[in-house]
Amino acid sequence: MDFQLFDTTLRDGAQREGISYSVVDKLAVARLLDEFGVGFIEGGWPGAMPKDTEFFRRARTELKLRHAVLVAFGATRKAGTTADKDPQVRALLDAESPAVALVAKSDLRHVERALRTTPEENLAMVADTVRFLTGEGRRVFVDCEHFFDGFRFDAQYTKRVVETALEAGAERVVLCDTNGGSLPSGVTRAIAGLGLDPALLGMHAQNDTSCAVANTIAAVEAGVRHVQGTANGYGERPGNADLFALAGNLVLKLGLPVLPPGCLEQATRVSHAIAEIANLAPDTHQAYVGHAAFAHKAGLHASAIKVDPELYNHVDPATVGNDMRILITEMAGRASIELKSRELGLDLAGQPSVLAAVTDRVKQLEAQGWSFEAADASFALLVRGAQGPAPAPFTLESYRVIVEHRSDGFVVSEATVKVRVRGERVIATAEGNGPVNALDQALRQALVAHYPSLAGLELIDYKVRILAGSHGTDAVTRVLVESSDRSDEFTTVGVHPNIVEASWLALVDALTYALAQQDLARLDQPVP
Repeated sequence: MDFQLFDTTLRDGAQREGISYSVVDKLAVARLLDEFGVGFIEGGWPGAMPKDTEFFRRARTELKLRHAVLVAFGATRKAGTTADKDPQVRALLDAESPAVALVAKSDLRHVERALRTTPEENLAMVADTVRFLTGEGRRVFVDCEHFFDGFRFDAQYTKRVVETALEAGAERVVLCDTNGGSLPSGVTRAIAGLGLDPALLGMHAQNDTSCAVANTIAAVEAGVRHVQGTANGYGERPGNADLFALAGNLVLKLGLPVLPPGCLEQATRVSHAIAEIANLAPDTHQAYVGHAAFAHKAGLHASAIKVDPELYNHVDPATVGNDMRILITEMAGRASIELKSRELGLDLAGQPSVLAAVTDRVKQLEAQGWSFEAADASFALLVRGAQGPAPAPFTLESYRVIVEHRSDGFVVSEATVKVRVRGERVIATAEGNGPVNALDQALRQALVAHYPSLAGLELIDYKVRILAGSHGTDAVTRVLVESSDRSDEFTTVGVHPNIVEASWLALVDALTYALAQQDLARLDQPVP
């Protein structure tokens, strides 16, 4: 039976305090997870959450998944009705995802006190809903909520819930450590105590004892062949099992082919890109993908590493797209830079001097707060600049932004830019609902006569972060700007103590990248 790696970043992971994904964010995260090669992406709860309903509607036309199956999450039907008449069950069908994950009560105490129904009716709710959805052509997974707590309280009833779901046609029944209180030994005992084929089971672990990954690995070693996790361990309270640690352990330690070839190498890039979208700082000390995951200080470690890097690394960092670092000498992270460049169609393998120059420049910029993990467009411009000088589409003479708060409470921003384009001095002024919007409008207005294609470029997202180590209103800020030119979406970055200047740098990169991509597209066209 195939091993299934199931991601729930967009549903369970979104319950982390401080995370609030927009629909655009959710689509971007789903694309990254698909690039990482997960088998299933749980997109949210359509019908219960308007944002999730909108996500599934847009996903039908905007998500082109190569590896993953999209999953809608919901609950078993309500007591006293039928699955075909339950509005939330119908909403799962309306989502039109190939698969559905159902949460079901498996702890008798929750059945009686939370659902306020009988044990038999709860079993009927599970069976009816699974049969209805499988009858409609959906693949169905059943998440047994509070399984381990329920198994300790009344093992026979909890086992009946699992058996009922399997008999009704569930593809896998997932054992959920909902309160996160289990230890690996308890997970192993419960799976053995069920007396069922473990290959039909799954594992979903919360991290309240810091054992989510360990509990999941224990389940796999007990025969489970379906595991759930979230990017960077995001989730409610202390979070969930970290998807990237799970994948690294399953592939590199247990030899299980849970990802398509080459996908594990995307772990570090995807991890950091999702952190940027969530507007959270990447965890420096995160296993496998953290900046310090393969960092060594000078001394005994460094001496041994000079002889053989494997002596102090449990795996080759390149297998997860990361780098080894010697902290005193700051060994360059060339492997990830070369890998990322290749992904963007910029092969640096035969250009060692360019690779060295890009590596040094990235190190210098990262020391100042820049980050290219989620800003591929800015990174591509940096690499192209290192490969050879290219004429700038425009040069700045000056810009000015005014914010006016009127007596009626209306706030308007006005921006004026002065640029030189193809030898011509151009001045443009535009209003916007904020200083960045006004700058964006004025700059494109100045350029569109020379570059008409920029009229179709749209700023679709904007994020600001105060960088660690800086404080108050004079802090250094990092700005991420996501843009769309109707055929592609890309992200650029700017860093500066002045938030407007940081925004300007990201906007300039966005326009420059869009024009460069159009030039490349023209070069790719056959000569008539």
